[in-house]
Amino acid sequence: MYKRILVAIDGSKTSERALQEGIALAKEPRARLRLVHVVDEFTVQGETPSTPADFWKAVRKAGARLLESARARAAKDGIDAETRLAEMRTFGSLVRRVSNLIVEDARRWKADLIVIGTHGRRGLSKLLLGSVADGVVRTAGVSVLLIRGGARKARGGR
Repeated sequence: MYKRILVAIDGSKTSERALQEGIALAKEPRARLRLVHVVDEFTVQGETPSTPADFWKAVRKAGARLLESARARAAKDGIDAETRLAEMRTFGSLVRRVSNLIVEDARRWKADLIVIGTHGRRGLSKLLLGSVADGVVRTAGVSVLLIRGGARKARGGR
């Protein structure tokens, strides 16, 4: 069984499902659980801060709240999770960089499983938006468990 499980969270419903799965996996073998959230230039929610310093303060605060909420959720299920707020301050290949930070943290922490949500984008939206989960799968040196978003609609209107 897995002994060190890293769960990447971003506040989305899909990430919430990944957190639930990570907690469930950590319960049985009493594995260690680590929750990681990456903050970046696109993370700020709500009012736009007026200065770069205010911006990063708001981003870190929002990330810390997200991690604390996830840690409390794990604690409610009897899992003592550690957290890490990773920071990325450069524009560019955003998706690739976020996935690299997650994989790098998993490697340093010696995780043997990464749990991450995926929105299951296809076609043009995947090409344009990329996928953090895809980047993690391609570069991780450990097993990766992808958790799909909500149920997909059947083709043909069913």
